[in-house]
Amino acid sequence: MKSHAASGGNDRNSRVERLRASRAKDSEEKTRRALDAVDGLLRSGRRITVAQVAREASVSTWFVYNQSPVHQAVQDGITTQRTQGRQNSHAPEAPQVSPAGLRTDLALAREEIKDLKKERDQLRNRVRLSLGAELEGVNQHELLERVQQIEQQNTALEQALSEARGQIAALESQLREAEDDLTAARASLRRAMRSVPAP
Repeated sequence: MKSHAASGGNDRNSRVERLRASRAKDSEEKTRRALDAVDGLLRSGRRITVAQVAREASVSTWFVYNQSPVHQAVQDGITTQRTQGRQNSHAPEAPQVSPAGLRTDLALAREEIKDLKKERDQLRNRVRLSLGAELEGVNQHELLERVQQIEQQNTALEQALSEARGQIAALESQLREAEDDLTAARASLRRAMRSVPAP
């Protein structure tokens, strides 16, 4: 009986170790892709943001925030672009897009959203079916690690939301200043035109 229990414990430990190894390998691959994305954005002269790096590397924004090497590389890249500028960009100018092209892109995006929603629902069902069995093979320490990861994800998402709100506020301020400058320029132009004597 003890031998059977010991065997079950060993199987559980083996599953946990395989899970940890798989996660570590996945994290290393994501980190490599994210660092390559930062380097690619720097070389191309495109603007570096957390969201852009996440898109380029096919990772989540919370991953970029939570992985210290990646987050540091993003911050360093942003600082480099601020100090040196992005004038050396060799990226091609964005082509003019026709309304028909935009409608086509919108239709494709909607189809992609439908596919993603379907995939999300399938993944949710798989999680519901496998969660109970998976939890049986995970010890309390592993559960605590997962809770900590979720808390870190939540903190990263809150930070991303706060930064996004700050960027929106800054852009709105810039827009108001631009509108004020335009209004002042128009008023100055009207005054100048009135001051010109009629022929």
